[in-house]
Amino acid sequence: MEEMPKTYDPGAVEPELIEAWMNAGCYQRSKGTGDCTVTIPPPNVTGILHMGHAMDDTIQDTYVRYSRMRGRSTRWILGTDHAGIATQTKVDKKLKEEGISRLQMGRERFLEACWDWRREYGGTIVNQIRRMGCSIDFDDEKFTMSPEYARAVRKVFCDWYHDGLIYRGRRIVNWCPSCKTAISDDEAEYRGEKGHLWYLRYPLTEPVDGIDHITVATTRPETMLGDTGIAVSPEDPEKAKLVGKTVMLPIVNREIPIFSDWHVDVGFGTGFVKVTPAHDPNDYAMGQAHDLPQINVFDATAHVVEGYGAFSGMDRDEARDAIVVWFDEHGLLERVEELDHSVMHCYRCGTALEPWLSEQWFVAVDRLKGRATEVVRSGEVTFHPTRWTDTYLTWMDNLKDWCISRQLWWGHRIPVFYCDDCGWQDALMEDVDACPNCGGHHVHQDEDVLDTWFSSQLWTFATQGWPDHPEQMRGHHPTKVLVTARDIIALWVARMIMSSLYFTDEIPFHDVYIYATILAKDGSRMSKSKGNGVDPMDLMEKYGADAMRHNLLTLITNNQDVKFDANLDKRTHALIDSPRTEQAKGFVTKIWNASRFVRMNLDGYTPGEPKAETPEDAWMLSRLARVVAESTCELEDYTFGDYARGLQSFFWNEVCDWYIELCKGRLLDGTSRERLQVQRNLVFVLDTSLRLLHPMMPFVTERVWDALPESVLGRALADGEGEARFLMLAAWPEPDDFDQFENDRAEYDFDLAKRVISAVRSTRARYRLSPKAELDVAVHSSVDDVPALEAQRGFICSVGHVDQLALGAAQDKPQGSVSVSDGTLEVFVALGGLVDLAAETRRLEKELEKAQGELASVTRTLSNEGFIAKAASEVIQRKRGQKAELERAIAQLKAQVADLA
Repeated sequence: MEEMPKTYDPGAVEPELIEAWMNAGCYQRSKGTGDCTVTIPPPNVTGILHMGHAMDDTIQDTYVRYSRMRGRSTRWILGTDHAGIATQTKVDKKLKEEGISRLQMGRERFLEACWDWRREYGGTIVNQIRRMGCSIDFDDEKFTMSPEYARAVRKVFCDWYHDGLIYRGRRIVNWCPSCKTAISDDEAEYRGEKGHLWYLRYPLTEPVDGIDHITVATTRPETMLGDTGIAVSPEDPEKAKLVGKTVMLPIVNREIPIFSDWHVDVGFGTGFVKVTPAHDPNDYAMGQAHDLPQINVFDATAHVVEGYGAFSGMDRDEARDAIVVWFDEHGLLERVEELDHSVMHCYRCGTALEPWLSEQWFVAVDRLKGRATEVVRSGEVTFHPTRWTDTYLTWMDNLKDWCISRQLWWGHRIPVFYCDDCGWQDALMEDVDACPNCGGHHVHQDEDVLDTWFSSQLWTFATQGWPDHPEQMRGHHPTKVLVTARDIIALWVARMIMSSLYFTDEIPFHDVYIYATILAKDGSRMSKSKGNGVDPMDLMEKYGADAMRHNLLTLITNNQDVKFDANLDKRTHALIDSPRTEQAKGFVTKIWNASRFVRMNLDGYTPGEPKAETPEDAWMLSRLARVVAESTCELEDYTFGDYARGLQSFFWNEVCDWYIELCKGRLLDGTSRERLQVQRNLVFVLDTSLRLLHPMMPFVTERVWDALPESVLGRALADGEGEARFLMLAAWPEPDDFDQFENDRAEYDFDLAKRVISAVRSTRARYRLSPKAELDVAVHSSVDDVPALEAQRGFICSVGHVDQLALGAAQDKPQGSVSVSDGTLEVFVALGGLVDLAAETRRLEKELEKAQGELASVTRTLSNEGFIAKAASEVIQRKRGQKAELERAIAQLKAQVADLA
């Protein structure tokens, strides 16, 4: 049997185990009872692992490993997304550095360059996911631009096109002048900016009651060149007399009408709103309702188009400045106010987006969203946590037609073909070079490509053989659970449900687990540009994958956002340390050391049934049974944080600090029969604990399990057929098999003894007494608890190093003792000549006085309105935490002083 080294080295063990698992085929799909198919949200092919990925993949691997051990049919599907804008941007940048223009090289050669990029860099994030220990089928990797996947995407487009669900129309879109493509509303990033509100005068064509002009307030003077109307609120009676009148638009001398519309907020600006239908979504809606002309004043690069004199050719900022100057010089600039507002930016290049009227392809969603709403409302698709159900349903209620075209080269080209000779147009599954209508050869394909979310919406079924081999989906679709971020509930989750229902007549997944957003230590969003992002690869190198994974799971609570505890170098942004991950590494070490101790004390061990021969045995086996049931339930319910924290508390505090410690006596001094039985109990408890811990901490548990002898749980494969060489393939502890060990009385009685011993130990620590000094103890308890304590008298005295133990329901506090209250128990520990009570009282009073002074100082600071107004929120929070801690300490010190008195 393998000896365990003194120290555990994750840097050496983890890569070895990954290679061993993969060589043995452990990651490949397994057969079993019940299905657990999971599709990994496809990361961008250009991407690298970040903390969001690490959280997502840890959750998925935990659930997949757990399901595999329960004997379910498991399939975890890997794949990457072609990331249209991101990839094209990176390849464009690389070519520019080489002095090559995309436009000069042409579409075909540029696409070859993109494929080269993918071959060179596309495997980075996949290798990083592998390094985390994710037990995903790396031999069955998918890619959204592979030929079979592209065929599925093309079928979806063609079927929807022929069913009237896809159309081409001229609509307002979010346009990126730098990437020169449309961006969806959901992909735009809002950034707070300091701007201005300009008040511009527009002359009336005919004065009304002595009024010769109206004043509009705008944040974008540059778009006034495209104004085709002025709107007022129907709830503004003062302006009713102007409705139906016209103004002469300055600079361009265009006569435009004044009308009323509910889009107008009476309280904004002057109540007169300039309407530019081609450059604002609300203005577009008003333009549609009031039949206003739609005039684009910018080209695709956000420069003013021809026809506007000196302003033509200016970019947006130049045009803004020049127009403001023009209004000022002509006496039409009334005033300027400062304004803080949010501006949409491209999520890739950071350029301010331009609402722009353009010809695009859209999916008409009205016929798709009804059923996709109902399956969530009915619970057929369930969100975890459940609060995200409302987010989904609200978005679906307000869903508008989806712009799916992008003006890029890299991506799924829209399969619509046009004949220049006869005007024929159709969406086709195969390319054509001759018109099927007139036979002409002047046929060309649409230049645009599809939004990457259009292709990724098919992920659960296009990765499983659809449409050519739907038999591959049998038993694996719908998938079990989708683990993803809240940001893409609308972008991806909803669209997956709509497309899956349409094409497979099935939901894509039964459950959706929305994981916590990981924030930087200060509560801000992690980002590369801010330099506050933590690299998971650095965490794994410093602490090991198990420690990182365990820490991530313990962060999960009912609150959505979590702060990641890490310190970074201010200059290089490299990881310095992560205290919480360091603590998680300490838990890895605890597992190793406890297991090593057991392993070192197994001479003469032979497998056999665990038995409760002592109170601690009965307590431990019962607690083990409960933890098996709790852990199973928590993983079934996707409460990963409770699972991780609960297991750490159980193994560290109960298995290690209590049970193993209490077993040492029998291991070292017991009879051969007692020693063998306690060995069997320890191996059984350790084996079970390792199985429970394995899904979240696969490496250390696998290595320890390999070094342990077989327990009565055996080494059968999860499906019961054959022997498991690896823990990851061994059977999960089934709660029903552990029911026999549940013993409420044993747990309650042992807990009483634990509480007495803990009270004695805390008293020793507080008064700096030797751990082995024999103390006299009296316990006041309820009448019902006295027999249980009496039965464990020897245990309490031995473990607690108690000389005289008095028990009773009417027990008074002995002279010269201090008391420790714990629920139904009050434990009196006699200090006698061991402690100078008067000196101890003086010491405590001095500490109390100091703590009260510090509390007064902190309270004064928090009462200072100037401090509250100016200090950073984290500083205020820290002060409040300090105040609460001081209040707790003062209460404890007062109780100790009173106790000694």
